[in-house]
Amino acid sequence: MKLMVLKLLAFVFLWLWWSTCIHVKAENDRLKPGDSLNFSQSLISKSGKYSTIIFRILDEDEYHLGIQSKDKNFDWVEIRKPFSKDYEFLSLNTSGVLKIESRYGNKPIILYSPPQAINNTMAILLDTGNFVLQQLHPNGTNTLLWQSFDYPSTLIPTMKLGVNHKTGHQWVLVSSLTDLVLNPGAFSLEWEPKGQELVIRRRGKVCWRSGKLRNNRFEYIPEEAQRMLKYTIVSNGDEDSFSFNSTNDKLTPRWSFSRSGRLSCNEGYVKADLCYGYNNTGGCQRWQDLPKCRNPGDLFVKKTLFPDYENVTFEMNPAFGYSDCEASCWSNCSCDGFSALWVNETGCTFYHWNSSKNFVDTSVAGVELYMLENTGNITPHNGTKRWIWLSAVIATTLLIIFLSILCLLKKRKYLGQEKKRKEMVMKMPHSTICDGLSSIEDFGNVFKKGHELNVFDYTLVMMATNGFSSENKLGQGGFGPVYKGILPTGQEVAVKRLSKTSTQGIMEFKNELTLICELQHMNLVQLLGCCIHEEEKILIYEYMPNKSLDFYLFDSSRSKLLDWNKRFNIIEGIAQGLLYLHKYSRLKVVHRDLKASVIP
Repeated sequence: MKLMVLKLLAFVFLWLWWSTCIHVKAENDRLKPGDSLNFSQSLISKSGKYSTIIFRILDEDEYHLGIQSKDKNFDWVEIRKPFSKDYEFLSLNTSGVLKIESRYGNKPIILYSPPQAINNTMAILLDTGNFVLQQLHPNGTNTLLWQSFDYPSTLIPTMKLGVNHKTGHQWVLVSSLTDLVLNPGAFSLEWEPKGQELVIRRRGKVCWRSGKLRNNRFEYIPEEAQRMLKYTIVSNGDEDSFSFNSTNDKLTPRWSFSRSGRLSCNEGYVKADLCYGYNNTGGCQRWQDLPKCRNPGDLFVKKTLFPDYENVTFEMNPAFGYSDCEASCWSNCSCDGFSALWVNETGCTFYHWNSSKNFVDTSVAGVELYMLENTGNITPHNGTKRWIWLSAVIATTLLIIFLSILCLLKKRKYLGQEKKRKEMVMKMPHSTICDGLSSIEDFGNVFKKGHELNVFDYTLVMMATNGFSSENKLGQGGFGPVYKGILPTGQEVAVKRLSKTSTQGIMEFKNELTLICELQHMNLVQLLGCCIHEEEKILIYEYMPNKSLDFYLFDSSRSKLLDWNKRFNIIEGIAQGLLYLHKYSRLKVVHRDLKASVIP
């Protein structure tokens, strides 16, 4: 019996111990009121992907609270509030204050303090890497009081850039001062909702823009940096924000600044560190207040040297980082280079060599400094003007070449059209008076002499008919439309235009020209000339203002104008014309379409 009791007690003890272990592990991602973590302990998210850590950089006496991913990347660092070694407890008290405490009782570093005491709070490290402080409510809901994602040092999925309109808080990615001092630096990445673009500021001044977001891509962020990213834009009364997610769950994209302002985006870079204010390539922005001594092509190049320390000045302020030293040297026309003053890469040493740079270049040892060089080989002051003149000369030369080629092509086209026009005229069947013609000029001259037939220029025909306007159209026949025209001499003409869709028009055109060579009579409408241009074939006749006989004959009022004498004269004229065609002309023509509408 005693043995069974002992076994039962042992089982209960083991079960309680196992349950306690499970409970501790399950609660390892959060702090409850009254809990604290010491220097060697960590919160671990449920999936084990993220953990909190208190760390320092090398031998610096500054510690930071950070959130580290499983692959040892620091995805969040509290860069605003570094602390010394004796601050080694992360705690949440019963009033809802999240703080880092000193073991010596010094004033704590407050991460969050509510306006009034709250006892139902909890700090949790989420699987997104976000460390949040929440107020818990009896109905199971919670209110967010504070979160690490509000102060990004590295941009990871679901972190936001923009502004919270409820609280007025701005989400901004801030660079560190140097690689060894993780205090806030000179550069910030921000979201501009009005322009739908990202901007990088250098001490408040915009030095780079991403370009407007279109089709889930920014113009001036490299494609490799945006690969496998899906952007989310929120714009409402609560917030205007930008964030991204990965399309590959196995990868965690990260955007972070270097000390110089270069933004590392996955496999690509945004080189805002090369934006000196004089260029607008790659998203860089021009500045109006450039020093007169600096020119396009000037930039700082990293060198390892033994410099001459005779002409140097110092900036001992530990709040000066790399970019501050660079900006100071850039704006000082006597400065030729700079380097960090202190071991932690803060402070500045400025070198003033003027025309003689006294140093020994070496890649083995020496001082790591940054020398101002001109990579564009542009001389000071005159560089910009020279570039403008060079661009103008090149542009003018290219324009002249282009216009010359255009004129040459147009001339060749005109000559080709003229040749084609002459060939078409020469292919027309000529007889009698048209025989022996060898050129278009001969063609025109013979008719001018014999029958006063002219070869009209197409431009002249276009002008005469007002571009073949519908207002000038007289009618439509089997040959094609007929237009009224006025020649520069004031003479009115009737212009018959061969229809491009007519299958018989070309033969009728040739036949009519041939017949007019043979037929000349006072009662036949006179052909004044022709025009051939590309596919256009046009006949120009004398204009008959009185219209055709049917206009008068079949109208009750106008027919009264035709008394017996006029009708007799019309009949006589028709008979004489037919008699000429049937008996006295050189060609025997049988008119098979005699009707009132063809009698002018």
